[in-house]
Amino acid sequence: MFYTIPTLMTLARIVAIPLIVAVYYLPMSQETRNSVATSMFVIFAITDWLDGYLARKLNQTSAFGAFLDPVADKFLVCAALLMLVEMHRVHVLVALVIIGREIAISALREWMAQLGAGKSVAVHMVGKLKTTVQMVAIPFLLFDGVLFGLIDTRQWGEVLIWLAAVLTIWSMVYYMQKALPEIRARVK
Repeated sequence: MFYTIPTLMTLARIVAIPLIVAVYYLPMSQETRNSVATSMFVIFAITDWLDGYLARKLNQTSAFGAFLDPVADKFLVCAALLMLVEMHRVHVLVALVIIGREIAISALREWMAQLGAGKSVAVHMVGKLKTTVQMVAIPFLLFDGVLFGLIDTRQWGEVLIWLAAVLTIWSMVYYMQKALPEIRARVK
């Protein structure tokens, strides 16, 4: 089940990363670059929800898809954050917190799975909230303009990305606390 529609959609998110980055090197106005990159990010972010839905609906779930989906999400988010740092739209501390947490929790989940305790660090609501906030903040910061003549996306994006950083720390502490009893029991 390697070449299923959901898996191909997940792979498309990985392929999208250099395409989104390349937009900022094309000879067009900054506003056009921002709009194109934002549109691409939003479309590929929607595939995150859609590929999971289709995998379940079409009965095309696979271990490879379950592995690749969060990897694709993390690549997309990390690439976008690094671009935003380069463009001075995100503070480097925010990017370090979010990217560092992704690495730490991925490693923790891997370790807990090896210990047979993967369920102790299963996705929780605070993690989902963190993801939602950052997936709204990033396109706002990529767009970097006024939306519908009302919404200053830079201002809202900055507030939301800092909120995402706080939620990132909160979720990391939550997952570490959930894993700690298992770790203590195994390390003795």
